[in-house]
Amino acid sequence: MDRLATVVHRTPIIRSETTNKLVGKHVYFKMENQQKTGAFKFRGASFKLMQLSNEKLKNGVIAASAGNHAQGVANAAAKLNAKATIFMPEKTPAAKVNATQAYGAEVVLTGESFQEAYEASMKRQMQTGAEYIHPFDDYDIMAGQGTVAIEMLQQEDRIDTIIVPIGGGGLISGIASAVKYKHPHVKVIGVQAAGASAMYKSYCHRQVTRLDKVSTIAEGIAVKKPGERTLPLIRRYVDDIVTVSDEEIAAATVYMLERNKTLLEGAGAAALAALFAHNSKIKSDHCGIVVSGGNMDISTLPMIQQLASKHHHSA
Repeated sequence: MDRLATVVHRTPIIRSETTNKLVGKHVYFKMENQQKTGAFKFRGASFKLMQLSNEKLKNGVIAASAGNHAQGVANAAAKLNAKATIFMPEKTPAAKVNATQAYGAEVVLTGESFQEAYEASMKRQMQTGAEYIHPFDDYDIMAGQGTVAIEMLQQEDRIDTIIVPIGGGGLISGIASAVKYKHPHVKVIGVQAAGASAMYKSYCHRQVTRLDKVSTIAEGIAVKKPGERTLPLIRRYVDDIVTVSDEEIAAATVYMLERNKTLLEGAGAAALAALFAHNSKIKSDHCGIVVSGGNMDISTLPMIQQLASKHHHSA
């Protein structure tokens, strides 16, 4: 972990009196949107790559991602002089493709969705023997992401609850494992988008839920099925999971932009959306919010504003 601390930013925690008054709690935002590559994913990728032998690094690494994992792996690989190949869906926004290439990775655009890109990347892995870097279903990736919470509790030791967005579950597995090991009294609450709630459903019911389709503005957490390794850890260590609507996510995005001059992507706004939506049920005096990323495609802002205003009319 100490080696990791020399590579990743120790991102700031910000406070907002306006938010505190609104919810009647002390709220602490962990600003992983200010992490290198604009999201927490750089932590897990760096930690994973640091565990690889020089021989494995020479052989290169491979991943599939439509977003933050791509940039995290590309940058982590560049730091260790390893060749990275990233498979991305054909419709990935140019800005994300360019950012990934700018870190020196080779980008292969293929397939309609993440699933197709993932399958193509697995094929390539079998041909080349490069090390596969999974976005969430890997214990080293989870351990790296868990450093978010370790830092939070060092920066503000009064935190009694941490709210965390969930896609495949890599971030919350790492956070919950780290928190319950060191600070068992701290509650960990997960958040999913209502239109992509496979983990929420799998957590609430005994069987694993796999969705045929996901639909949410928070593309960073639009995952169809829980990780095989993350789900058991989440069932064991996470205290509760809630869902939020796209309107609620959009309203939280606009709120942060207006009040705190901070750009969040959909997934990054989910934890704040959950605090606003479920505030009365969240028993906490000092509540930590994981702002997981800020890589928002600016062209989607008008649509987000529209959704947010819908929320305000209905609220």
